[in-house]
Amino acid sequence: MITLYTWGTPNGRKVSIMLEELALPYEVVPVNIGTGQQFDPAFLAVSPNNKIPAIVDQETGQALFESGAILLYLAEKSGKLMPADAREKWQVVQWLMWQMAGQGPMLGQAHHFLHFNPGKSDYAEKRYHEEARRLYGVLDTQLGRQGFAATGELTIADIAIWPWVSRFQFHKIDLHEFPHVLEWYLRLAKRPAFEAGYRVPDAQQKIAIP
Repeated sequence: MITLYTWGTPNGRKVSIMLEELALPYEVVPVNIGTGQQFDPAFLAVSPNNKIPAIVDQETGQALFESGAILLYLAEKSGKLMPADAREKWQVVQWLMWQMAGQGPMLGQAHHFLHFNPGKSDYAEKRYHEEARRLYGVLDTQLGRQGFAATGELTIADIAIWPWVSRFQFHKIDLHEFPHVLEWYLRLAKRPAFEAGYRVPDAQQKIAIP
């Protein structure tokens, strides 16, 4: 059993989607980051950086924070969604790092200035909107080559990237301008595991469809 500490954010949804794809049993502990529950001492014992998501593997006692680390752990634990072939494995790690180091942080800034705080800084809005468009373009080119982010099949790279694309409206992005991203996004949105994982911990949440 995996205990998942999470909230309805792109990073949180990475792990719930992963657990659904793997069909691993898990229990959810909601951590409301809007009311400061991420600073509760019990949560900090699991996630000292006071960020969701975090997990505890009840079988091993292993506690982990950082969504990328959790995806790698679950892939290794299950033997799924990470290729055995070394060349393909490193393609997956490369695109996972692209998400963790670039796509996530930059789109997070786009959220902040374009969606939550519009009108505060023209410079910041222009900077992060342009970077968001660049990142969507990089992903579009990659998906045009093979249909998935890292290899010819679904991997943890796709699971890491997709939840951030699901907030395309926050980034002021028209997905129709990125046809390969649009096709991939809609294809994965139809997977039962993505639909179920997206609704954790709030069953009322619905995937945005352009």
